[in-house]
Amino acid sequence: MSVNTQRSWEFTGRHMLTTILAFFGVVIAVNLTMATLASRSWSGLIVEDSYVASQQFNEEARKGRAQAALGWTGKLTVASGEVRYSLADSKGKPVPLHGVKVLFRHPAYEAEDEALTLAASSGGTSGNTEEFAARHTPRNGVWIVEIDADAGLASPFRDVRRVMISNGVLQ
Repeated sequence: MSVNTQRSWEFTGRHMLTTILAFFGVVIAVNLTMATLASRSWSGLIVEDSYVASQQFNEEARKGRAQAALGWTGKLTVASGEVRYSLADSKGKPVPLHGVKVLFRHPAYEAEDEALTLAASSGGTSGNTEEFAARHTPRNGVWIVEIDADAGLASPFRDVRRVMISNGVLQ
């Protein structure tokens, strides 16, 4: 006869301690990783001073209504490594422009923002042209495009739109 001297496995206090330490170690490691990734990406800052921005809101809204009353329509084209912009009045006739600035803003990561100054690309002997362009290929993805077109008004014509760029082409 043989006697079975093998002991059955027991869950001891050391096992419990190891399990608890491993669990909280994983939780802390994940939290530190996420906090590091968050601090290295978007700052979350929208405006420097929210009080000042709130004081300017009514004036900006008035400018927006006045601009909308003009009935002008902007045309943005992104293709073949070139960004083009033109402006047409309510009757479809081109609006002469003196200069155009474009800002491609990434919705979540301001380090990706790209500012362009477009140059006149056609016509105009008096310094006024109908279309402005610049060589640029934005990266693929979603962008907020802010366009300030100098059309000889008191303030630039502001055109803001959210666009999708795929393979260097505006979708």
